[in-house]
Amino acid sequence: MVMRTTFIATGLILAATAAQADTSDKKIALSNNYAGNSWRQAMLKSWDKVTKQAVSDGIVAAADPFTTAENQVTEQAAQIQNMILQGYDAIVINAASPDALNGAVKEACDAGITVVSFDGIVTEPCAWRIAVDFKQMGKDEVLYLKDKMPEGGNLLEIRGLAGVFVDDEISKGIHEGVAENPQFKIVGSVHGDWAQDVAQKAVAGILPSLPEIKAVVTQGGDGYGAAQAFKAADRPTPLIIMGNRQDELAWWKEQKDAGGYETMSVSIAPGVSTLAFWVAQQILDGKDVPKDLTVPFLRIDQDNLEENLANTEQGGVANTEYSLEDAQKVIGGM
Repeated sequence: MVMRTTFIATGLILAATAAQADTSDKKIALSNNYAGNSWRQAMLKSWDKVTKQAVSDGIVAAADPFTTAENQVTEQAAQIQNMILQGYDAIVINAASPDALNGAVKEACDAGITVVSFDGIVTEPCAWRIAVDFKQMGKDEVLYLKDKMPEGGNLLEIRGLAGVFVDDEISKGIHEGVAENPQFKIVGSVHGDWAQDVAQKAVAGILPSLPEIKAVVTQGGDGYGAAQAFKAADRPTPLIIMGNRQDELAWWKEQKDAGGYETMSVSIAPGVSTLAFWVAQQILDGKDVPKDLTVPFLRIDQDNLEENLANTEQGGVANTEYSLEDAQKVIGGM
């Protein structure tokens, strides 16, 4: 499903009137495990923009973001335990692990705290989860390649942060897609941490050992780094799946204008943090919310590249931010 990247600004006025007064004294915290790439920075920026307005409108009393210094489960678990002690009514989590934080999450639930996980979700049954179908996202990359190069070829896989739910699911989808389309073969795999500098270094390190690469399957934040590594190695540029980062989209447009380069770009919108905020607010407001919510991933194709690039700020990520009205539609299954 394709979603436009223009910001959804509607609903903030509605939010001020639709939210019940009994959330005006509620405090929500964001527990984030990592901020070392452009997607996480955009995610935090979206949270700040939307939640500050909600606090100003009197919808909640606070919506404080916290990010751990390292992507460590023990550090994030301690962070969540501190939030319990500080008396937050809800904790929104982008988790370092789907299961290793479950103990801390259960402690929060037992203390009467609403826990909503997103992007990096948790499996503790008491928590809510908001995610895209990351496995399908990975599989869609291979299906795209099947259409573009039916003869197949060698693939290089660039993964994200090791041990994180998102990385595991996207990789599973890619490998499932390759298993169903054996004309493709994954001949190398590296972790790029969803950051172009890390990806560039990792790809540069493995390229000398690889045969000809027809395409690069990715997870986001790594496409531009991969392109630079192939260029530095003086190797032909393969078809590189992009991940909605501005530097990737700008590079893609340059190649498209110069020689008709074709690819696609896909990722979860960083503004999903704002959806998680509104879901937490709605749960605190007494609404019946399903424990698992799925949102569409944000895909950019050849015919809407320029529009999406124009709407993505320098150094940022193509994005969608959510209003209360949007959250209510997602909760209702629309």
